[in-house]
Amino acid sequence: MKAGIIADTHDNLDAISKAVEIFNQEEIEIVIHAGDFVAPFTEKPFRTLNAPLVGIFGNNDGDKLLLKEKYREKEVGEIYEDPYDFELVAKRIIVTHKPKLVNPLAASGAYDVVIYGHTHKAEIEKKGNKKEALVINPGECCGYLTGKRTVALLDLEKVEAEIIEL
Repeated sequence: MKAGIIADTHDNLDAISKAVEIFNQEEIEIVIHAGDFVAPFTEKPFRTLNAPLVGIFGNNDGDKLLLKEKYREKEVGEIYEDPYDFELVAKRIIVTHKPKLVNPLAASGAYDVVIYGHTHKAEIEKKGNKKEALVINPGECCGYLTGKRTVALLDLEKVEAEIIEL
């Protein structure tokens, strides 16, 4: 199973559209958003996504109730409180927008994949004590802070990921 990972879209509709285009080309089966959608209108470019979206709220998400409602109403996906954990193809995944939680979550041995946002810096590395977790920050989709618009692709069967620049 292939997953697309995105974070820190910050209302950049052009960047979201480009990310959706890449996810569709790569035949991604699920998209995981690690927070900071910002406004409810960001659901519009996600409507063309050929996969369901699962996301969590970030620190810049304003009207959380309307965000959640719009994404659900337009059948784009579901947005949850931070952190959110779930299982895909027998892999335990947790998503957060809080970088301070990453190391303890990875060290817990409870997760195969730890996904986070907020820092706007792309990262893929193995961390953990008992069992290594693949830690992924897709960087910023918006490109506002680093000048690079990035997302990540995750192969859940191999538990490997790569950063893609839009």
